[in-house]
Amino acid sequence: MLGPKQNAQGALFHEFSITDYVPADHLLRPVEHFVDLSSIRHWLAQLYGNTGRPLIGPELLIRMLLVGYCLGIRSRR
Repeated sequence: MLGPKQNAQGALFHEFSITDYVPADHLLRPVEHFVDLSSIRHWLAQLYGNTGRPLIGPELLIRMLLVGYCLGIRSRR
C-alpha cells in the first residue's frame, strides 16, 4: 500500500538532520542536487496495493539504490 507522504512524524522521533553531518564535498551532495525524484510517486502509485502496511516510498528506495551504486555497496541488506 502506498500511503500518503507523512511529514508530521517528527514528534515521534529525535530531531536529527543528516544534512548537518554529511560534509559539503561529499559525493552524495551533487546527487541530491541533480536527481529529482518528486514525480516518481505519481508514476508508480498504480503499482502499489491498497491492503497491508505502507511500503517504503519509491523515492527513498531509488535513493538507497543510487547511494549503494555510488559508494560501491553491493548488498541490499
